[in-house]
Amino acid sequence: MSLSHTAAEYMLSDALLPDPSSSRAKGLRLELPSDRLLKFVTVGLPLFLVSLAFAREFSAGSQISCFSPTNFTGKQSAYTDTACWDSLIHHGFDAEGRAITKSLWALKVFPYSLLVVAVLMYLPYLLWRYAAAPALHCDLLFIIDELDKSYNRSVRLVQHMKKIQQASAEPEHFWEEYERARRERYFEFPLLERYLTCKQHAHALVFIYILRNLLLLLFLAATCLYLVFLHLNIFFQDEFSCSIKTGLLQVEPHIPPLIPCKLVFFSVFQIISLSVGSVYVLLIPVVIYNALQLCQWDKGLLSVYEMLPAFDLLSRRMLTCPLNDLNVILLFLRANISELTSFSRLNAVSALREATANKEDIDTVVDFMTLLAGLETTKPKH
Repeated sequence: MSLSHTAAEYMLSDALLPDPSSSRAKGLRLELPSDRLLKFVTVGLPLFLVSLAFAREFSAGSQISCFSPTNFTGKQSAYTDTACWDSLIHHGFDAEGRAITKSLWALKVFPYSLLVVAVLMYLPYLLWRYAAAPALHCDLLFIIDELDKSYNRSVRLVQHMKKIQQASAEPEHFWEEYERARRERYFEFPLLERYLTCKQHAHALVFIYILRNLLLLLFLAATCLYLVFLHLNIFFQDEFSCSIKTGLLQVEPHIPPLIPCKLVFFSVFQIISLSVGSVYVLLIPVVIYNALQLCQWDKGLLSVYEMLPAFDLLSRRMLTCPLNDLNVILLFLRANISELTSFSRLNAVSALREATANKEDIDTVVDFMTLLAGLETTKPKH
């Protein structure tokens, strides 16, 4: 019997989780994978395309080409290009022959407007980082530590039960004491369970998370509308008539009233705007999906931890409306599942419980450990 007792002690000792390392606090992910992808695309795409546009502008030189009269010298042609690029005003005539003007300045500021778009897309992530991430980091660190400690307490409880059972002369009396302790909830972990219950009545994290997604959705929609406006009003006009008869040149008779010009970079800006607009339209359903995640509970994680003694947050139907901080914490616990060492252990125990023939003998991880430790021969049926 001593050999079996020693084997049981070693088995239970191996089941204990090691002490958490100090790097756990630094390794917590405070952004969901989908949110991280959205930040990378919404902020990185306009910055990347703007850098390409600026690189082409510096390499190609002049962004406009005007058809100057044949009697113009080289310097006069260069002046014409510069003056028309600085003004970017199209002079034309309506159906009744009246002179009209149309500003094309939006084309000149288009690369800088994409920089503004990138800054706007980064604002929701700054809001989350400074308004919600510090509190979320503390919540995750505490809950992960408590869940792992609760698992270790369950294993140490089995170790203690093993020692008492070995020293007890009456096994039936031992199991009666165990059942009485279960009925009187001596095995519960009130700090963790009450903390999670308290988070059900808090709404700061869920408010900031929804606000973050609404702002991102608003900026995406505004950017798409801005690009549609540019295409409908400007991005179909790569040629325009420019007038340089202003200032000192207004009285010069050899200067024509209008000079035809063509925008060299027009096709590049069209491609950039179409790329940004199409990608942002595809990202709108992703943002909506991220917000709708809060409309249902992620019960898979907590259901595994129901194997801990008296941890019955689900069975007592404490999960009511999902729009609260606890649901946000559960989403981020799922994203940090690698830091939650006890989850893989309990998940394996839960799978073994489903494959066990006598499921009525297993209610908690303590029951499963008692079976593994060799106490099943004297344990009464529930």
